[in-house]
Formats: sequence, structure tokens, C-alpha cells
Amino acid sequence: MKDYIRLLYAYNNWANQRILDTCEELTQEQFLAGQGISSAQPSIRDTLVHTLSAQELWLARCGGVSPTRLLDPQDFGALALIRQYWDQVEQHTRAYIDAVEENVLRQVMEYTSTKGKPFANLRWQTLVHQVNHATQHRAEVALLLARLNRSPGDLDLIVHIRNVAG
Repeated sequence: MKDYIRLLYAYNNWANQRILDTCEELTQEQFLAGQGISSAQPSIRDTLVHTLSAQELWLARCGGVSPTRLLDPQDFGALALIRQYWDQVEQHTRAYIDAVEENVLRQVMEYTSTKGKPFANLRWQTLVHQVNHATQHRAEVALLLARLNRSPGDLDLIVHIRNVAG
């Protein structure tokens, strides 16, 4: 299980970096424009911050802390700020994944949603969920980037395995 989780998180970081690298090509106006897939994340910036926030939130929950709110996209006016913060979250994520024991991955993890509702899931399931959640939002950003003639290219897991992890 731990090797699977490591692979997923290495892939997650690789795919996130490809999206962020492609976002470097955008103007500030394109980055902040309200062209998103959903009203919850109306811009590329907002969707990236949501994805980053979810990674940080699930990592905190794995550590026994249940945050009560997500990051505010308004605090990230530039892509550089998102990258800097994400690098820190990624370092903490890698440290957690490297340190977590196999038996801990199979334990039930109790946490409270940002709305105060209690939940319990196996820890490995929540870790896999976070990568899956990020994949959904990367796909949304990739679509927006493609509409701006800035496709991030192939983000499939198998591409990561063949070219990076292989």
C-alpha cells in the first residue's frame, strides 16, 4: 500500500508542476479571469488555490487536525505565491508519506469537515481521495488552459510512470 501511495503522490506533484509551469505562460488577466468550470472556482487561480487548499486540508486531517476553512484565493494574487505555498505543502506531504507506516495507512481516520460534520475513513482511502480530487481540478484547469491555446500536454498517470517513475 505504501508504494502505491508514494507513486500516486509523486504523480500528483509531477502533474501539479506541469499545470503550474503552463500557467506561467498566462497573463495576469488570463490567470484571474472568471472563466472557470464551476461557480465555486471561477478562475484558474481560484481552482488552483482550491486544489492546493484541499491537499493541505487532507494532510492536516491525516495529522489529527481538522481545519475549519479552506485557503482564500484572494490571498494569492500571483502564481508565484501559489507555487511558493504549494512547495511548502508538497514538502510536508512528502515527509508525511515517507514517514507513515503501513499499518497506519490501514487505520480509520476520524475528522470533522469544514462545516463541522464528523467523518471516519481509512487513512489510505483519504490519501487516494486527495489525489483523485486534485486530478479532477487539474483536468478543469487543463481545459481552461487549452481554451487559451496553452495545453499542459498529457497528464496521465501512465505517462508519469513511463517517463519519470519508470
